[in-house]
Amino acid sequence: MPAFDLEAYLNRISYRGPRDASLATLSALQWHHVRAIPFENLDVLLGREIRIDLPSIERKLVRDRRGGYCFEQNHLFAAALREFGYGVTPLSARVRWQVLPGISTPLTHMLLQVDCEGARFISDVGFGSLSLTAPLALATEAEQATPHEPRRLIRQMPVDGSGMLIMQQARLGAEWADVYQFTLQPQAPIDYELANWFTSNHPESRFRQNLTASRATDTGRHTILNGEFTTRYPDGRVEKRVIASPDDLLAVLAAHFDLHFPTGTRFGPPGSAWPS
Repeated sequence: MPAFDLEAYLNRISYRGPRDASLATLSALQWHHVRAIPFENLDVLLGREIRIDLPSIERKLVRDRRGGYCFEQNHLFAAALREFGYGVTPLSARVRWQVLPGISTPLTHMLLQVDCEGARFISDVGFGSLSLTAPLALATEAEQATPHEPRRLIRQMPVDGSGMLIMQQARLGAEWADVYQFTLQPQAPIDYELANWFTSNHPESRFRQNLTASRATDTGRHTILNGEFTTRYPDGRVEKRVIASPDDLLAVLAAHFDLHFPTGTRFGPPGSAWPS
């Protein structure tokens, strides 16, 4: 397998800082990644295969300067962290963001446990409009600050006593919202292959039904969901506007996400929920 091109990755995220395996460096790498590489599912809507082997991810996210979703983003970030000397354990989660209580969800999200300075942290650069902009310490349930919204990790014991679960939550305004639920059970590569196939191919996958793109900025977050463009600020302010046409969508993708497609590109079949 070709060696991971660390220098190309660091150039992609505009990182010029220290190369030690410290918490400060981990935080800086995560911050640079989420600002530089947008979360997006556009290849799913273009009918292209989503490959999650590292050479394919490097080609798409680094050399072609595209974005991707969790399996692409966190595989890439994990490869970079290992080059720095961090211990990295891939994990899986059940998405709970905007999911009603009592509704089951599959293990279709990838996140990372990172060992650093004698402690364990959660890093996740691939959760769309709520991608983590800083690592979270696993040892505490206390509120943890990030450059964006506060987070916390709450332990939960299932009623069947099957093992400890951890819920990641984000504080949005005055309320805590569930983001996803996970365990510390390491995941094998084949687990991600199966989840990636479901996410990119199953007709009931939200990534087959919606167009989405997100990117963290110094002053907030930009998000596209179907025909709406939203900017959220750390003080809670939200600005929204309708994406008026397919050409307007291409302009928003270029201006706010650095995603460039040929004139006339259309995403999804006629009658989709997004401009098509």
